[in-house]
Amino acid sequence: MKELSVNHLLGIKYINKNDIDLIFETADHFKEVINRPIKKVPSLRDITIANIFFENSTRTKLSFELAQKRLSADVISFSAAQSSVKKGETLIDTVNNILSMKVDMVVMRHANPGAAYFLSKNVKASIVNAGDGAHEHPTQALLDSYSIREKLGEVAGKKVVIVGDVLHSRVALSNIYALQMQGAEVKVCGPKTLIPRHIESLGVTVEPNLRKALEWCDVANMLRVQNERMDVNYFPSTREYAQQYGVDKTLLDSLNKEIVIMHPGPINRGVEITSEVADSHQSVILNQVENGVAIRMAVIYLLASKIQ
Repeated sequence: MKELSVNHLLGIKYINKNDIDLIFETADHFKEVINRPIKKVPSLRDITIANIFFENSTRTKLSFELAQKRLSADVISFSAAQSSVKKGETLIDTVNNILSMKVDMVVMRHANPGAAYFLSKNVKASIVNAGDGAHEHPTQALLDSYSIREKLGEVAGKKVVIVGDVLHSRVALSNIYALQMQGAEVKVCGPKTLIPRHIESLGVTVEPNLRKALEWCDVANMLRVQNERMDVNYFPSTREYAQQYGVDKTLLDSLNKEIVIMHPGPINRGVEITSEVADSHQSVILNQVENGVAIRMAVIYLLASKIQ
């Protein structure tokens, strides 16, 4: 059996193209499973997984929990807001206490970049990074690429523009790594204040004009403005942002071709995209959510198969 080259999923930069291909092949199988009348497989009946979320999450947390339950794993969920972390307990102590309950795998979201990597070096369990600060969100990038492959046949040779708050986005960085690894061309578009300074060093081009970016691309991945990560104003007003960097149906229909619209969620309707665009036939936003479960099933299954 083919296996992943890693024991943890810490970020896209730690895996290779063969790993991505294997995850997609496995996800194809699980996608078929979750569309059956009986959506469960007994693959991980002897595995216990802890979901440890130090930051708020709806879609990612539910998606991981559903993926784990579809694989018949035992699942424990932990929210930092109601935990001993509030009393001053360290991250390693928190996780080691959970691992002493004989947990095999930890899915963690944390506000600090590098938290998942730090944990992988200090605890004996397989770690899945469900988002670390503004650093990486590997399963989101995998499900985004998988959704492009499903809609357009392949990722190689496709032109993808990532629009919006690239500076504070862990989705953007993971997507850049994943798309380039699969042979796609990537541009970023947004207000100058929301584009990281040395982003060109990653091999991406900056296109400040939204219309030009949309005319160039096959796929537009629209990011929300992450107000919760901002301590200063990066643009004059939400209304002005929406006018310059928001996509509405008029703009979409005026392009000389049909493009695919993606969004990692949650959507701020009327800011980065209007409801008409989010709910149009060009949008694959709900497909992304469905594919998220299959991709996370694949990642968990493949990592679990490496646990001794």
